[in-house]
Amino acid sequence: MRIETDRFILKEIDESHVDDILKIRSNKVVNQFVKRIPPKTNYDALDFILTIKKRIQNHETFYWGISQKDQPNLIGTICLWKFSEDRTEAEVGYELLPEFHRKGIMSEALYAVLNFGFNELNLQEILAFTNKFNENSKGLLLKHDFVLQEGRTDEGFPDNLVYSLKT
Repeated sequence: MRIETDRFILKEIDESHVDDILKIRSNKVVNQFVKRIPPKTNYDALDFILTIKKRIQNHETFYWGISQKDQPNLIGTICLWKFSEDRTEAEVGYELLPEFHRKGIMSEALYAVLNFGFNELNLQEILAFTNKFNENSKGLLLKHDFVLQEGRTDEGFPDNLVYSLKT
């Protein structure tokens, strides 16, 4: 599933993106607010890509690599995942290499994915979980009309805030 915006292409990731996925998912700034074991080798990145491809095939996730229209390399990723059983709710996740922060890139990608989620998948609610110290992410969500869910928690991640956007 490919989505084009004015400046970017959101595309499925595959084995040709091993170096890009390794670069994105092992970046210290990207991982500053994410609790995960970063990939250390191309094999780790390949394993992640194969896992994502399987989840896409099983209709568990929609996952896109973000690239500039004139460049093949991925500069970030964005996904819809953790669908509710009735497929009316999903969670959005995103990451972007630091040198591309604060340029409107993720805002443009998020707008396209929200449009896809609400208009193509007929979702009624999209959730976003972000670290309470991640000011860029919180600002992005508020810009796109997500609402902080006061009192709602992300089990196992006490520093996360929960945001919601409904149709």
